[in-house]
Amino acid sequence: MSHSKLLFLACLLSSCFAFAQQPATSSEVIKTALEQKREMTKTSLVKNVPFKNIGPTIMSGRVVDLAVNPDVPTEFYVGYASGGVWHTTNNGTTFSPILDSSDTQNVGDIAVHWPTRTIYVGTGENNASRSSYAGIGILKSTDNGETWTNVGLMDAHHFAPILIHPDNPDVVTVGVTGHLYSPNEQRGIYKTTDGGQTWKQTLFVDDMSGIIDLQHSPNNYNVMYATSWTKDRKAWNFAGNGASSGIYKSTDAGETWAKVSTKNSGFPIGDGVGRIGLAVFNDDVLYAVHDSQFRRPEDKKKDDDKRGLSKDDFKSMSTSDFLALEDKKLNRFLKTNGFQEKYRAENVKQMVRSGNVKPIDLAKYLEDANSMLFDTPVVGAEVYKSTDGGKTWKKTHDDYLDGIYFSYGYYFGHIHVSPANEDHIYIYGVPIVKSKDGGKNWTSISAENVHADHHALWINPKNPNHLVDGNDGGVNITYDDGENWIKNNSPSVGQFYAINVDNEKPYNVYGGLQDNGVWKGANNARENKSWHQQGQYPWESIMGGDGMQVQIDSRNSNIVYTGYQFGNYFRLNLETGDRKYIQPKHTLGENPYRFNWQTPILLSPHNQDILYLGGNKLMRSMNKGDDWEAISDDLTHGGKKGNVAYGTLTSISESPCQFGLIYTGSDDGLVHVTKNAGGSWMNISSSFPKDLWVSRVIASQHKKERVYVTLNGYRWDNFKVYAYRSDDYGQTWKDISGNIPASPVNVIREDSENENMLYLGTDNGAYVSFDMGNSWEAFSNGVPNVAIHDIVIQPEAKDLLLGTHGRSIYKADIAPLQSMNTDMTSKAITIFELSSVRHSSRWGSSWSKWLEAFEPEKTIQFYSNVSGKKTIRILSEKGVELNSMTISADKGYNYVDYNLELTKKGRKGLLKENTSIDINEASNGKYYLPKGVYTIQINDEESKLEIK
Repeated sequence: MSHSKLLFLACLLSSCFAFAQQPATSSEVIKTALEQKREMTKTSLVKNVPFKNIGPTIMSGRVVDLAVNPDVPTEFYVGYASGGVWHTTNNGTTFSPILDSSDTQNVGDIAVHWPTRTIYVGTGENNASRSSYAGIGILKSTDNGETWTNVGLMDAHHFAPILIHPDNPDVVTVGVTGHLYSPNEQRGIYKTTDGGQTWKQTLFVDDMSGIIDLQHSPNNYNVMYATSWTKDRKAWNFAGNGASSGIYKSTDAGETWAKVSTKNSGFPIGDGVGRIGLAVFNDDVLYAVHDSQFRRPEDKKKDDDKRGLSKDDFKSMSTSDFLALEDKKLNRFLKTNGFQEKYRAENVKQMVRSGNVKPIDLAKYLEDANSMLFDTPVVGAEVYKSTDGGKTWKKTHDDYLDGIYFSYGYYFGHIHVSPANEDHIYIYGVPIVKSKDGGKNWTSISAENVHADHHALWINPKNPNHLVDGNDGGVNITYDDGENWIKNNSPSVGQFYAINVDNEKPYNVYGGLQDNGVWKGANNARENKSWHQQGQYPWESIMGGDGMQVQIDSRNSNIVYTGYQFGNYFRLNLETGDRKYIQPKHTLGENPYRFNWQTPILLSPHNQDILYLGGNKLMRSMNKGDDWEAISDDLTHGGKKGNVAYGTLTSISESPCQFGLIYTGSDDGLVHVTKNAGGSWMNISSSFPKDLWVSRVIASQHKKERVYVTLNGYRWDNFKVYAYRSDDYGQTWKDISGNIPASPVNVIREDSENENMLYLGTDNGAYVSFDMGNSWEAFSNGVPNVAIHDIVIQPEAKDLLLGTHGRSIYKADIAPLQSMNTDMTSKAITIFELSSVRHSSRWGSSWSKWLEAFEPEKTIQFYSNVSGKKTIRILSEKGVELNSMTISADKGYNYVDYNLELTKKGRKGLLKENTSIDINEASNGKYYLPKGVYTIQINDEESKLEIK
């Protein structure tokens, strides 16, 4: 048996053991959770709390699929990985979200039957990324997304393309990729002939191999091709290839299948076969792009021609050969590769002589998770063509297609052929490239306004130079085959990992996004098109890569700590533009530190010169990241063998009540505490479920002994809710998951004022508790069912901000919520204090008759302890009724917008009461309240409104 087969078998045995501990959540549990969330939303006390999306939009988010109207290509649908489905009828100038009424925003594939306007959405993307969220089956709509019906396959989790019969929207064939982190049976090819009422599995490979691509011949629905993909993703390892990966063909519309990538076909077979994408020109001609994980043969000539040393030289170098190196040559290597000044030829050789360091340690010193991601010497992208319906295949090019997939081709895997010319093909990964000679030669068609990572492409059959491209940065359109591109990024679909705020006025919001860097913008920046005219978008990019956590110096908000994946952090001075790389580095000879994809950082609330950063140990800098020391031993289980950084810290929290009272959480389920700034540590997680990702540990700001922990089972396909509170430094824990519907938890946050209030975010929504987690209420007004990755409160503004992974950032005023107490729940009506309004002569008018009149608005906020009709009366100082509204109030928080209008009768009464004023009719025919103090009355409760 080959080494790779032994390794794969070991991985499978390891998985079986692991899954015995953390079984995947069943589809029945998910179905129940979705029903529970719907019912919970209907009765929630906070269902009316209005959330506003504050963007940003320009960097967009990951597109997974496009569906373009072939007859009117200015109309199309865009599917975002975790941001829903959006519809445009004006060529991408504006978009409308159409999946918001559904139970999820996670999208894998969209398909439209244009004659009947039937839309199918396969929920759950199939890119197998770190944030490729599981779906909830296939959704169907016949009213452009006003309503959605779940038509099954809920245990599929992730979907390949959906093929609708051109003559019958009830006949659908779909590729099912299956679970991302666990084996399952519901994967392969499924077909329905009754619009999704029933499904038949027509192809099943095995429980680790799903279907990653499915295409049919453009003019013959009977001829279909599908590709299977064997993968095994764990938190610590991703094997994206296997012997069961291959190509299948059907000639009866998906009823039966035969494997065509056979031993004598010319297409690769065996353990190294990775993800495969297909493009079908006609019944006989098709292309395949293959992410080959076979290793490249060593290039002897390249080794002979190279000058100087490389890190690989040290991996097999003996001590005697190392000591024989010329000092000049060794120093050139050390300086070129950024070794610290203390590591120069003379003292490094001394360290090797003494036995403290081995030559291989110089290679290890340079290797981290980020470099290892790119250094694996795989073949990578390769293109094959068949002209006999898949019986035989031939590679189209002689050389390697470098710079397309690198070593993470699992994230891409699509190929397209022009409907007009079988020799015109497109593939994409990091750039997008085209060939006009059947794949022999390639040229890039990327541009400065096109994001690098590509996932979807549509070629206009009537104008092959017209392309619509979907990538990690949204949608781009070209009409000259990629010479020039238009950017269409009005949807607010940013995939935030983390957000934060400063204390400026107005305060700024910061956030790190998936593959779109770190951005900063004012919380009240308007999300409109005026920046096109002004030339500057109100948000600015301050860091590239995959944006991560952000810490802002409270003394000077120009000093910002942030970075990109795997712990690559910087200290920025936004005023001067200076930046310093501050990642802690292990000592030569010591085992390298392990850094999580989302490495945690924290400025001490007690001293803003002190910065914490979590590797596998907790690192502390007393001078803003210039120097570091480890203040712990390894606070994880020690890592696992694999190709993904694991055994790393994921969360850090220092108590605002006591310096040096610090908690850490790890990706392998450990929570530790130190009460003496790292002098000693205690494991306080022995009672928790094993091996789960610690998504958040939060030291209370209200009580020194209190701490909160949330665990996340997403990387086990375990969607249970894990949330805990301790009031004794973690010695004992209380489960506070309460009535939250099943969904992995990403964040928990205390309220800044009310110690009984907690906020929590899952992969499917945001919640608030008014009783320290005993029960929870669901937010829903303005916020769809989307993954909440971070929650932040701006205490002075009393704003709650939700950082979503798919719909950018939402903001809500929580002052009324912070007032919650037992008196409110027993009182019929509680009206919350109204801030004053500045009077304006602009009310009811505009500077041009062609523009709508400006109308003021004030939101009346109140709490009702029962549902029912309520009358809101606006009274003068002497009790004259100036206006009234009858509304249907819900039990809980209510928000009523009032435009400050008074009735004609109210005007007469007010003029009679105060003869010294005049109230003129505005140009829109309305009367508005003049300056003064007014009473808002609901039942017997009153509140004052002042107009200055």
